[in-house]
Amino acid sequence: MRIQVRRTGGFAGIERQAEVDTSGRADAAEWHTLADHVLTTAPDTPPTGVPDGFHYEITVDGRTVHAADPRLTDSQRELVSRVLKEGA
Repeated sequence: MRIQVRRTGGFAGIERQAEVDTSGRADAAEWHTLADHVLTTAPDTPPTGVPDGFHYEITVDGRTVHAADPRLTDSQRELVSRVLKEGA
């Protein structure tokens, strides 16, 4: 499974992107469960955020969903944080 996160917005307007490929990872099942939950609970269109808040584009194996601060679910926040931390 390939998980990509693109973060835009924020006070400085700096874009950040990262990607994680779960193939061969010992924790792949955990990533799959988290990604599946995010896909089933997020809208397909960008939600309204707040001024200077971050907007997220989360793509899992070609399917893209959107999220925005401060309305991230716990699953969205966890997935975004993990991908941005561990992704290249």
